[in-house]
Amino acid sequence: MADVPIGGGVAVLPGMANRHGLITGATGSGKTVSLQVLAEGFSRIGVPTFMADVKGDLSGLALAGTASAGLTKRLERLGLPEPAFAASPVVFWDVFGAQGHPLRATVSDMGPLLLARLLGLNETQSGVLSIVFRIADENGLLLLDLKDLRAMVQFTGDHAREFTTGYGNISVASIGAIQRALLQLDDQGGEHFFGEPMLDVDDLIQTVDGRGVVNVLAADRLMQSPGVYSSMLLWLLSELFEQLPEVGDPDKPKLVFFFDEAHLLFDDAPKALVEKIELVVRLIRSKGVGVFFVTQNPLDVPDEVLGQLGNRVQHALRAFTPRDQKAVRAAAETLRQNPDIDTETAITELGVGEALVSCLDAKGSPGVVQRVWVNPPASRIGPATVEERREVVNASVLKGHYDAAVDRESAYEKLRERAAARQEGGEAAPEAGGSKSMTAGRKLPESPTVSDNALSDLLFGTTGPRGGKREGLLEAATKSAARSLGSGLGRSIFRGILGSIFGPSRR
Repeated sequence: MADVPIGGGVAVLPGMANRHGLITGATGSGKTVSLQVLAEGFSRIGVPTFMADVKGDLSGLALAGTASAGLTKRLERLGLPEPAFAASPVVFWDVFGAQGHPLRATVSDMGPLLLARLLGLNETQSGVLSIVFRIADENGLLLLDLKDLRAMVQFTGDHAREFTTGYGNISVASIGAIQRALLQLDDQGGEHFFGEPMLDVDDLIQTVDGRGVVNVLAADRLMQSPGVYSSMLLWLLSELFEQLPEVGDPDKPKLVFFFDEAHLLFDDAPKALVEKIELVVRLIRSKGVGVFFVTQNPLDVPDEVLGQLGNRVQHALRAFTPRDQKAVRAAAETLRQNPDIDTETAITELGVGEALVSCLDAKGSPGVVQRVWVNPPASRIGPATVEERREVVNASVLKGHYDAAVDRESAYEKLRERAAARQEGGEAAPEAGGSKSMTAGRKLPESPTVSDNALSDLLFGTTGPRGGKREGLLEAATKSAARSLGSGLGRSIFRGILGSIFGPSRR
């Protein structure tokens, strides 16, 4: 099987690509081109990739490159052959739906832990948000979009006294803080990201004529909200972990995931979240997924995660400040030394497009660092035009699948119906998907039980979180199983490894 060349005869071995990697370097040192070259190399051997395009430059992957005067002169100076110019099969994605297929998640799949970080909540407010999710889960109220979550938060606040005994204290101040944060998220475009149809990760793992599809997420506008950007990519990584089966150590990965601007993932992240990110990075290898972090400074990545990244591409760093000097030393010390290269000095001397590269060998050991010129990409260096991007989107097999948003019955509609029924007169009977504890004026039992909820579901039924209608006994069994999993293994990856309501201390 062909390797994935980087430059100077150094290449990533396909069987080692799921041991992850790191691309670092100062702004303008050539990280984007290295990422482009790696994506093309993986595509040629039939491996799909996913990357966020924070500047728009990576859209050029969809178009064949050209022998410009500058490129020709550079190739001649370096003694490199002209590449066989060709486009890669590309699928464009865009949270806002303007520059690609819409990419959405549901609030329920995002989970309370990651959503709390996205909203900037403190520990107390995060605990209240977890209670809101728990109440919604146990009463069959789907949290699909932001209006569902706002309605559920308001309902929980209105009935705080009823829920306090069974779930813990719910302060008015915390409810207000969550609602304000949700309004801010809405202003940042959160209504575009949360909803249905939700992304099917299988649509990221496609090939065209034997070449892996390059999935490019338009992130120039998304980067204006760094919290939304990092949380969305982390959710996507967790979906891959949750949905893909175990494959062990395949000959080549199923997907390579490039996490650009990786420092945003770890900035101000609580220790518990960093620990769970480390766990996912370590375990997702067995799912056949390779993760490459792309950032300016190796110190942007915590040591626990950095230790999992076997393939390294180090571009130039500038040692202007004490922190810069520390970063240069750290980068040099983590590379396997070459007796012919003063690594620490070389890092500060590298030219644009030049890099120190160390890749894992067939036994999984880091190779001796080599100083190389990165190969020129076969696709266009620079962005595609609006018209060129539109042509690619219109020709995609996914055209029309995600375009129209779906707003099915969920928490917002059910709570509104319940409120309307109470206003019409008297105490209303429990609504479909609800439970006896959700009716007005009835206080929850001190210890809510599975049998109470299962009985309600047996009578009324609910709608499944991924689109299917499940009613009666079938849904009761499903919810009972889900609750059982929720307290042990996790309802989903973010409700388990990356967002358990209970957290690791309660397992």
